Amino acid sequence: MHLPPLSVSVAIVSVVNMGCAQCKQKNAAAKTAEVSDLSPSNNPDGGVSTVLATPCYHPDPTHQTIPDFNKPFGSACFPNINTQPRAGVITGGGVTLFIALYDYDARTEDDLCFQKGEKFHILNNTEGDWWEARSLDTGISGYIPSNYVAPVDSIQAEEWYFGKMGRKDAERQLLGQGNPRGTFLIRESETTKGAYSLSICDWDDGKGDHVKHYKIRKLDSGGYYITTRTQFDTVQQLVEHYKGSNDGMCHFLTTPCPNSTPLTLGLGRDAWEVARETLSLNKKLGQGCFGDVWMGMWNGTTKVAVKTLKPGTMSPEAFLEEAQIMKRLRHDKLVQLYAVVSEEPIYIITEFMNQGSLLDFLKDGEGGNLKLPQLVDMAAQIAAGMAYIERMNYIHRDLRAANILVSDNLVCKIADFGLARLIEDNEYTARQGAKFPIKWTAPEAALYGRFTIKSDVWSFGILLTELITKGRVPYPGRWACLTLSLLFSRHRLLCVTKHLCTVARKSI
Repeated sequence: MHLPPLSVSVAIVSVVNMGCAQCKQKNAAAKTAEVSDLSPSNNPDGGVSTVLATPCYHPDPTHQTIPDFNKPFGSACFPNINTQPRAGVITGGGVTLFIALYDYDARTEDDLCFQKGEKFHILNNTEGDWWEARSLDTGISGYIPSNYVAPVDSIQAEEWYFGKMGRKDAERQLLGQGNPRGTFLIRESETTKGAYSLSICDWDDGKGDHVKHYKIRKLDSGGYYITTRTQFDTVQQLVEHYKGSNDGMCHFLTTPCPNSTPLTLGLGRDAWEVARETLSLNKKLGQGCFGDVWMGMWNGTTKVAVKTLKPGTMSPEAFLEEAQIMKRLRHDKLVQLYAVVSEEPIYIITEFMNQGSLLDFLKDGEGGNLKLPQLVDMAAQIAAGMAYIERMNYIHRDLRAANILVSDNLVCKIADFGLARLIEDNEYTARQGAKFPIKWTAPEAALYGRFTIKSDVWSFGILLTELITKGRVPYPGRWACLTLSLLFSRHRLLCVTKHLCTVARKSI
């Protein structure tokens, strides 16, 4: 039996003491800034540290459209990208009174510190993901992350509302924290515009802990209902009703599902090209052919991952141009690119994923004990991220388990998308060099450099075998340099039925 990667993959597809504005106004007379001491003796994590200096920020230059990299042989097209505003975004003359959903500690001198429940008057929301606001509690103005607030008295301000969230993500959220029966959340319906879905933890002898989903439909008159015999003017009224009685559901509603504080969209306003001195490299996480990966801190406030590239790995100009496009790619299954240091040695600053790479997680971490449904869910997450990359006319070029990162609750995110085409190392660009991931690369991409989303689909098929075999190298026992000749002699990966059956048995 053979495993054609294309068909398999289709089956799965988804600084200087920079205080807050409040502190700055309280200490307006102070002109001297203290330099934080981040020397190794004062750094509990050890490793490389730097003294913070006044940061140099450059505005985010990412307002261009993304070219269609899936048409490499003709003229590139530049599609119109539909970037719909999130719920709560002011589009002119709208709601200006917002409430904080989470606590936030300022990262720069322009930021505004605030606590959950604090209310704001929005002064300016035209500068992207960071809004200028004035706190009604303190009267102080500054910039706040727009995804940390919601209009007062709106459904977005409710603790149980999770916005856009898929069915599987809701189940992962509810089951991954040992929540009791009746824990619930409400999210946008994936199938019906204007409707919602109620997801609730349940338990029985047969299934054990599981999640049930109920559609909350909207009436033409504006009301909401789960069953037509019981209707409500608002979703809030519906929730209160089912807290007192299950009324036909599996269980009455008890407590909202706990929700972790989300990532901000970017490190801060205009914090795109940052000064190297604002970063401290605290713990080395990994080492590769082209550089190292560190756990670090930005401005002494924000935990980040920092990829440091060896000088000469790629052109700084080409990298910055590519990074401007990469930063526009935003999806919950893609690692968020925060900022860059564009002078050599190039630094790439991204969100930190605490479980490391999927490859290490499968081989040496908790992934070795995962059951088949969990592996399928992880594959579906990766597929969702790759489907988004395809919709945006982008190409990964280096999709494999080593470039997938894992965090809590088995959340998987795609990393290093698009960087492979910028590498200038001769041993890499020769396609069959030791540094080139030949075993994951489609033949047309390896031979002729013809990377398209179809070659990513091939790589995804190879990645699926890594999942099932818990990180085993593809084509075991075969030299990488012979892989292409094997493929052109119609050799394919041997079917991983043995591994699949082993995983399936453990799932029973």
